[in-house]
Amino acid sequence: MDEFDPWSAEFLSDPYPSYAALRSRTRVHFFEPTGQWLIPRHADVSALLRDRRLGRTYQHRFTHEEFGRSAPPAEHEPFHTLNDHGLLDLEAPDHTRIRRLVAKAFTPRTVTRLTPYVEGLAADLVADLVESGGGDLLSSVAEPLPVAVIAQMLGIPERDRAPLRPWSADICGMYELNPPPETAERAVRASREFTAYLKDLIAFRRRSPGDDLLSGLIAAHEDGERLTEQEVISTCVLLLNAGHEATVNATANGWHALFRHPGQLAALRADPRELVPTAVEELLRYDTPLQLFERWVLDDIEIDGVTIGRGSEVALLFGSANHDPAVFDHPERLDLARKDNPHISFSAGIHYCIGAPLARIELAASLRALLDRAPALSPAAEPGRRPNFVMRGLSELLVTV
Repeated sequence: MDEFDPWSAEFLSDPYPSYAALRSRTRVHFFEPTGQWLIPRHADVSALLRDRRLGRTYQHRFTHEEFGRSAPPAEHEPFHTLNDHGLLDLEAPDHTRIRRLVAKAFTPRTVTRLTPYVEGLAADLVADLVESGGGDLLSSVAEPLPVAVIAQMLGIPERDRAPLRPWSADICGMYELNPPPETAERAVRASREFTAYLKDLIAFRRRSPGDDLLSGLIAAHEDGERLTEQEVISTCVLLLNAGHEATVNATANGWHALFRHPGQLAALRADPRELVPTAVEELLRYDTPLQLFERWVLDDIEIDGVTIGRGSEVALLFGSANHDPAVFDHPERLDLARKDNPHISFSAGIHYCIGAPLARIELAASLRALLDRAPALSPAAEPGRRPNFVMRGLSELLVTV
């Protein structure tokens, strides 16, 4: 397993050669430092995302003791209460009920209605970047766009939005492999503060409903069922966190890839109308913003003659699956015109990203705005990379216009 070292700077800089080595050896690998089974090939990752013998949680079927696992530390309770009531970490029947109710408020019409706002905001952010003569593309465009969009969608007042990105970053730190104690402390603090804020906002929206997603979640019901307050809070946080992290990282990773492939960037600039839709999908595939997705094994499974028993954990390597030559022709090549592109950057199965349509609108809007208003956009320095593996992104991307 020398090729898989998710804490080394060399690996974090470019994990894709290591994935190729894993895929070439076998379909499943046990990784001792995290006690997980690594799954690197596209066919297996795609199948296991849909396999009901696996789950994001096991607590709908087993106690911690029955599953051979220890309960989380008591001091982490605020994070786990927040995390464990969201769609991402629930299984049927709760996941089915909540996703059905959320879908009533999170409709395609709601998302499509945001398109003019998204495009206008992207244009304004890029205009500010151009007026400044350049700067950090990450902090000036990639971050504020999805933060503002999902906050607008949820009905979070503009004056309250400053803490959203820091809260999100601190909570998402817990999704990295073997997070250290200080990461847990930040996540717990952010969970408390985020929860307290949303409780106050929910109380206000109950008194004064608006034409926003939060009001819709409060009102959503079917067959007499409603979302509990905790489920509303956890759903809002999940939408904010997923909306921030995935789109921010996809934008920055994507432009970094474009800068390193000037021929592809030139083709995109020459024909944005034709290439932007496929470019969005290819950039999501080429440098995947979410590199790994974990699942618990609820019933024994077998992969390549290896039995993985109940109580084990599998790590589905999205970044590796998106570079599998069994599925993608010349996967190491950035091809913005790639038509056959079954990437799994938005997951699959019941946990397929409910915000994927919105993410695509945001990515396309920022891409078009930058191509149109900053046609000479170029890197000003080698970008800084965040020391994260699971959520792959940059710490800054300095550009000139």
